[in-house]
Amino acid sequence: MNLVTSPFQTIGPFFHFALTADKALGCLAGAGARGERIRLACRVRDGHGEAVDDAMIEIWQADAGGKYDHPDDSQEKAPDPAFLGFGRLATNDAGVCVFETVKPGRVPGPPGALQAPHISVSIFARGLLRPLVTRVYFAGDPANAQDPVLALAPEDRQDTLMAHPDPGQPGLWNFEIRLQGERETVFFDV
Repeated sequence: MNLVTSPFQTIGPFFHFALTADKALGCLAGAGARGERIRLACRVRDGHGEAVDDAMIEIWQADAGGKYDHPDDSQEKAPDPAFLGFGRLATNDAGVCVFETVKPGRVPGPPGALQAPHISVSIFARGLLRPLVTRVYFAGDPANAQDPVLALAPEDRQDTLMAHPDPGQPGLWNFEIRLQGERETVFFDV
């Protein structure tokens, strides 16, 4: 007999209350963190374009030098001690959460290739049976053209993986996550 997940076993809508109580998890860059300080505003929308006000977003990224603070990162350089690398926030009534971080450096990818600066994102929300995984790239970064993971996405959908600078607020990058429908974000099967 195959067991199938039933609707009451979906993620949310109440799971994030205890997991996002510490708003400090939205600040990855401490005092003295190296690199270009940025704010990343993630907006989550459903298939109808409506705000998802009870999602939880987790991000994971390298520091400005391209080093993850994790034992699996075997690069010889040391991680930035003032940089956390992990963040978690709940979305607000407008479906938005804002992380304070630094623009990540390039990290090694498949042998001989460097990946473009990016941030890994996991989305937890009501109605999902498991988290959705995607990446945030920075629109206009010349390294995007050589990124082997970005190249896996169809060219006409790569823009769904791009954060765009906010013209009215220097240092703010906006990233829209569409869970389904028109302009659905590219999600990775990991």
